[in-house]
Amino acid sequence: MRSPRDYDLDFRDRAGRIRAWGIGLLTVATLQWTWCALLLLTPYTVDEEPDDRYPAECESRLLTERGTANDGLRAGDWCQNERDWPEALAVLGLSVPVSVVGVALFTSGSVSVRMSAHAEAMREREKLADARNA
Repeated sequence: MRSPRDYDLDFRDRAGRIRAWGIGLLTVATLQWTWCALLLLTPYTVDEEPDDRYPAECESRLLTERGTANDGLRAGDWCQNERDWPEALAVLGLSVPVSVVGVALFTSGSVSVRMSAHAEAMREREKLADARNA
């Protein structure tokens, strides 16, 4: 027969795994945010032809000095299709549910561990009080 302490340890172990999954998902979301920031904030180069020795230099999609980064190929802008807004926004959009689930799992696991520790501390205090009164 298993003791209540064994059940409590199993509960804490499961809560720790849930919290670890939350941390993992938050790490994935952080990587997605970083990827989105790199897509939008860093300058890049584009080959105008396959194996181009002198690729076109492109400004970042977000911090361009021109009115827009989407002037297009008709203006001789080879950068237009290389880093498109939908790709960056898709990465950002995918990070939202990953973040929400990660926060929920991390919070649930952390609260479960804390509540289990609190319950154990209360049981120990109760044992000490019973021993003093006996």
